[in-house]
Amino acid sequence: QVQLVESGGGVVQAGGSLRLSCAASGDTSSIAGVGWFRQAPGKKREFVVGINWNTGWIEHANSGKGRFTVSKDNGGNTAFLQMNNLEPEDTAVYYCAANNRWGGVPIGDFMYAYWGQGTQVTVSS
Repeated sequence: QVQLVESGGGVVQAGGSLRLSCAASGDTSSIAGVGWFRQAPGKKREFVVGINWNTGWIEHANSGKGRFTVSKDNGGNTAFLQMNNLEPEDTAVYYCAANNRWGGVPIGDFMYAYWGQGTQVTVSS
């Protein structure tokens, strides 16, 4: 089992930045990658960006390209989502998820076995 805890959400003005953290604990050696997803009110959960834990390969959704960056701490078990130039449309609950089975960087939420509780990001105009 893997436990994930997100932090770093909040309220920011349009054009601002936020950095979310995702701390993993438990059977962290089983983690193949971490993905960040978001869900806005009335919308489906969508993939934002993900990183392969072993190779460092990163995959972005179009919505975050050029603005969102994912990274992990060397030797640790924490992933980060750096979000720059935020827009009101980025307002959502952001979740990190751990993939313990698939290679590459899966973008389907069904491919992630473990999920954090989510953290609210609100971007005001």
